[in-house]
Amino acid sequence: MAPVIIVLIILVVLVFIALIKTIQVIPQASAAIVERFGRYTRTLNAGLNIVVPFIDTIRNRIDLREQVVPFPPQPVITQDNLVVNIDTVIYYQVTDARAATYEVASYIQAIEQLTVTTLRNIIGGMDLERTLTSREEINAALRGVLDEATGKWGIRVNRVELKAIEPPTSIQDSMEKQMRADRDKRAAILQAEGVRQSEILRAEGEKQSQILRAEGEAKAAALRAEGEAQAVRTVFEAIHAGDPDQKLLSYQYLQMLPKIAEGDANKLWIVPSEIGDALKGLSGAMGNFGGLGGGSGNSGAGASVPAQERREKPPID
Repeated sequence: MAPVIIVLIILVVLVFIALIKTIQVIPQASAAIVERFGRYTRTLNAGLNIVVPFIDTIRNRIDLREQVVPFPPQPVITQDNLVVNIDTVIYYQVTDARAATYEVASYIQAIEQLTVTTLRNIIGGMDLERTLTSREEINAALRGVLDEATGKWGIRVNRVELKAIEPPTSIQDSMEKQMRADRDKRAAILQAEGVRQSEILRAEGEKQSQILRAEGEAKAAALRAEGEAQAVRTVFEAIHAGDPDQKLLSYQYLQMLPKIAEGDANKLWIVPSEIGDALKGLSGAMGNFGGLGGGSGNSGAGASVPAQERREKPPID
C-alpha cells in the first residue's frame, strides 16, 4: 500500500504542476512570448491563456506601457570645440513584443548608444550658443532619428528631452559675466532713457505753462484795454449827454492841476495853452457873480472888483 500511495501523491503533484504550466494569466498592458522547442510560436495577450505544458515555454514577458529611461550625462563636443555634458531622457513604448525580443539583444542599451551617437552628430554641427538655445530643435532631430531606427525593433520613441546642458566651468563664468554686463548695460540705457524722458516732459510742461501764462496775460491785457475803452466811452458819452459849458471845463482844468504836480520827481511840468482861456472863462464867471452881488448892496464894492482883477491877473498869466 505504501508504494501505491507514494505513486498517487507523485501523480497529483505532476497534475498540479501541469495545470499551473497550462494556465497562463497575462496582466493588462503586457505580453508574453511563447516558444515551442526553442522556436517562436505565438504571443500571449492580456487575459487567461492555455499552453501545452512541458512543451511550450514562456520566453519573455514584456511591459507594453510607455517607459521612461534617463541616461547618464554624455560628453559632447560642439562645433567651436567646447565639451558639454548633456543629460537625456527617452520616453518609449514597445509596440511589437516579438520584434523587441528577437530583433535586438537589449533594446534599452541599443537606444542609449544610438542616442549618444545621434547627439554627437547633431551637437557637432552647432556652436555653444546655438546648442544652449535650440533644445526644441535638438529634441525634434533626435526623436526623428531614434524613431526611424527603433521602428524595426518594435519600439516607438514618443519623446526625447534634454534634461541639462552643462558647459565647462570657465565658460559658465564667462557667460555669467557677459550676462551681468548686458544687464548693467540695459539698466544704464533704461535709466538714461528715463532721465531723457523726464527732461522732455519737464521742458514740455514749462513750455505749456509759459504759453498758457502768455495767453492769460494777453487776454487780461485785452480785457483791461477793453474795460478802459468802455470807461472812456462811458465818460465821453456822459460828458456829451450833460452838454458841459466853458465854465465847467475851466473848473475841471483847475482840479487837475494839483494832480499833475504830485510827486517828488516832478521838477518841471507844462501848463497847456488852453489853461489861460479856461482861467479867463472862470474869472469872467466869478466877475459876473460879483457884479450881481454888488447891485443889491454897496456900489463902491462893485467898483472895487475890476481893480482887484487887474491886480491878480498878471501873476496868473
